[in-house]
Amino acid sequence: MFDLVRSSGWAWEYREGRVVGSLPSAEVVFARPAGSETGDLRVWPDPAALVIFRPYSADSIDFDVDLRELQGQRRLDLLCAFLATIGRRLGKPVLMAAKGDEEHPVLGFWPEADRVVLLADPRRV
Repeated sequence: MFDLVRSSGWAWEYREGRVVGSLPSAEVVFARPAGSETGDLRVWPDPAALVIFRPYSADSIDFDVDLRELQGQRRLDLLCAFLATIGRRLGKPVLMAAKGDEEHPVLGFWPEADRVVLLADPRRV
């Protein structure tokens, strides 16, 4: 993921606590001792849309998106393109769920379909 951010042309900022610094390698981030400060990677795939990645584990990529920034079709298309870019680069599904309900993703990039798909029943959302 870090390599994708470096090569994408997206604006980004890496922070550990209140300290802004250079983007370390994933190996450095995940080699930190337990209990050490966890960094976050702020990425702007568009100047008006912020995605905050929190590298808790090498096995999953957690990120937050403020849905208030994604109003309208253009912004929804931007989110879908962003999810697809990540999924294609990693060759894995990229799932989006409501905060606190990670077991029930609502939207995601599905590699087998090579597109973003609706995963939730809209009648239950």
